[in-house]
Amino acid sequence: MPNELKVFSGGANTALAREICDHIGIPLSRLDTSRFSNDNLFVQIEESVREKDVFMVQSLTQPVSDHIMELMITLDALRSASARRITAVIPYYSYARSDKKDAPRISIAGRLIADLLKTAGADRVLTMDLHADSVHGFFSMPVDHLTAVPTICDYFAKTLDLSRAVVVATDAGGAKRAGRFAKRLNTSMAIIDKRRISDSDVKQGLVVGNVKGRDAIIFDDEISTGATLVTTVETLEKAGANKIYVGATHPVLCGAAVQNLSSSSITEIIVSNTVHIPNEKQFSKLNVLSVAPLFSQAIQRIHTGESVSDLFK
Repeated sequence: MPNELKVFSGGANTALAREICDHIGIPLSRLDTSRFSNDNLFVQIEESVREKDVFMVQSLTQPVSDHIMELMITLDALRSASARRITAVIPYYSYARSDKKDAPRISIAGRLIADLLKTAGADRVLTMDLHADSVHGFFSMPVDHLTAVPTICDYFAKTLDLSRAVVVATDAGGAKRAGRFAKRLNTSMAIIDKRRISDSDVKQGLVVGNVKGRDAIIFDDEISTGATLVTTVETLEKAGANKIYVGATHPVLCGAAVQNLSSSSITEIIVSNTVHIPNEKQFSKLNVLSVAPLFSQAIQRIHTGESVSDLFK
């Protein structure tokens, strides 16, 4: 199997790709990425992939457009090099937030990126915790949709007294996602009534559910600017919550997120390593769990034709 399986990485999260390879027991395959003098991207595969089963790891993180272009060009290079099957491994698919036409004359960019992946040469996609489940249907190829919920739940189950805990959804849209989290932890759930004014301005009102005197675990798929979390914490404190914890799959941490979260009264923030966190964005409350074992198992199951869904039974 190792001789037929190849894993490559773009520049978005090489550390995760290396860790995935360590779990599989193979080296990270080599490619050369550079730029011409006119800023055009150049990608060359530095080893044979002819008739190989190839996995290309790339999160769609900042700078998003650069990382998307690097992914597309690499997929095309792998196809041109006669790879037998190409799987785009996208731990964080950022354009999943653009899943509907909620304003006049806009693009449903989540579907556009899915189409471009197919055009570039991807035969299937492996991703984790899409912002909207509907995005899964945008792809005209097989998609394996992993989740970090078991990984984060296991951490809280080992470190917290769950008899005093309640899982909180930051809005009604995230209730289904938080519900899966609460079910796995066997806790009750609460929902915050939220009104989004703009990308960074969120207004919150009532808490639907009992949080008074209880430890609240806010669960969401990603942390962007942290604005929603900060207002959620304030709302929970007014409602009488005790300690407040956060669980999220994707630590995007853009804008003033680090300042907002580090100065808040949150006790601990648990995230995964789907997104690379540079040193300047790390702070004492942030605890990063690795999903490399999960991705490595999924890659090996795809390679051998086994069920990926069995990972969550």
